[in-house]
Amino acid sequence: MNYKQGRYSKFIKPLVGFIDLIIINGATFIIPINLSNHYLFNFYISILWLIISVKNNFYEVHRHTKIIQITPLLIRQIIFYAIILYAYMGFFKQPDVGRLALAKYLLFITLLIWSFKFFTFFLLKKFRAILSGNGRKVIVVGKNTKTRQLINIFKDNPDYGYQFKANFSINDVDFSLDKCFNYIIENNIDEIYFSVAELSNKQINRLIDFSDNNLRTLKFIPDNKDIFSKNLKFEYYDYIPILSLRKITLHEPINSFVKRTFDLVFSTLVILFILSWLTPLIAFLIRIESKGPIFFKQVRHGLDGQEFNCLKFRSMAVNKNTDDLHVKKNDMRVTKVGKFIRKTSLDEMPQFYNVFSGDMSIVGPRPHMISLSEVYMQKADKYMVRHNVKPGITGLAQVSGYRGEVENDLDIINRVKYDIFYIENWSLLLDANIVIQTFLNIFKGDEKAY
Repeated sequence: MNYKQGRYSKFIKPLVGFIDLIIINGATFIIPINLSNHYLFNFYISILWLIISVKNNFYEVHRHTKIIQITPLLIRQIIFYAIILYAYMGFFKQPDVGRLALAKYLLFITLLIWSFKFFTFFLLKKFRAILSGNGRKVIVVGKNTKTRQLINIFKDNPDYGYQFKANFSINDVDFSLDKCFNYIIENNIDEIYFSVAELSNKQINRLIDFSDNNLRTLKFIPDNKDIFSKNLKFEYYDYIPILSLRKITLHEPINSFVKRTFDLVFSTLVILFILSWLTPLIAFLIRIESKGPIFFKQVRHGLDGQEFNCLKFRSMAVNKNTDDLHVKKNDMRVTKVGKFIRKTSLDEMPQFYNVFSGDMSIVGPRPHMISLSEVYMQKADKYMVRHNVKPGITGLAQVSGYRGEVENDLDIINRVKYDIFYIENWSLLLDANIVIQTFLNIFKGDEKAY
């Protein structure tokens, strides 16, 4: 659980997208195009620019992307943007906007967007090659023509940012996957590449389980095209085909931006209009019944296994077992006020502060106590996959009957299955559905809310 991946690069794409929005909106104030409603136009172009970008994969420029692959992205983006630009003039009837002025605006933002796109592309390459920044430590399992070619690509292209560390040969007398796993953990390896042709199904399954349970990225080099699947992420490193086992939707910059925006807006509204008056009320009730702090803070595992302080309204009398002993039915530590706020889930409300600060999300896998996480890792396979996204106040498992106390191994196994399904199938509509079901469950009541 101590492994922490340095994924600051996840902020690069949202930042680039934000600057592009500044360019297309700022240019409307530089190039006079006689708009009747400036704010409506800026809102219109911002939303549709993001939609076009998603459909066009405009920001899917990876460390191994070639410059020749960027040019078609730019051309398609500008063509589609020009279409929606002229569509606005016709749909919203802008008689004062001249076609020449619009053409000047389009040419101006095209030059700026293209210049900025290539600037960031080459800047990141220099950053990786010269300063060794934005890097990924990698190993390769297997020794054949394709693995040798891939290793050469890593070594010959320092601008990709892949730091090749070791090559494990299946044919070596002392080879074992356990030895490979120990090396990965001891050297904080980020990505594992392996040749499908050289490993048995049992070995592949062990690699998959290890990468899932230790938050490592696993990619494999196919021996033939029969293994290609639409459920796998397929990409080329020069001429070497590489497949990723799991594509996590929320790792896509646009999806991450949408979810974070939803979290910020929702949490801000709750803090301003609910917690502003609810907190002093519950604080008064808690203090009347028992001495101690109003808020209960507990260290839990969040994104990438990082620890954070999860907030709750205190529902128990102050005791020394809060970090080791999970609340059970008819737990004597729970106060009278605590029973009420736990039954109605009001004790979870301070976690909106966690959402606002970025430690949590409205919807996601529920974070567990540190001591319980260590236990659950042994009981539920792929438990660590839950930590690929931020933990949530509520989640798919919770609205599907797996909230509260884990009474047996099947409870945590099924909870993990629901969490992984959510991670691999996230959508804003799914989040909204879970929020609505959570709200309804507060009034219907939940037998495991104690």
